[in-house]
Amino acid sequence: MKGYIVIDKELCKECHLCIQACKYGLIVPSREYNSKGYRPVSFKDGEGKCVGCALCGVACPEIAIEVYRE
Repeated sequence: MKGYIVIDKELCKECHLCIQACKYGLIVPSREYNSKGYRPVSFKDGEGKCVGCALCGVACPEIAIEVYRE
């Protein structure tokens, strides 16, 4: 099963709980800032490893991550 996530960069508050939750290391810190002054995370899955397990979405206290499965 293939999956992907969409991160709402304006909701992300840089807690990095999703980074710890991702078993494949597909979520990484970003260098850019959002309008609130936080550096939101980014989804990097060039090899298609994401399975849509939703652990990152469950871990996010701000509900900034939407998980999709194909």
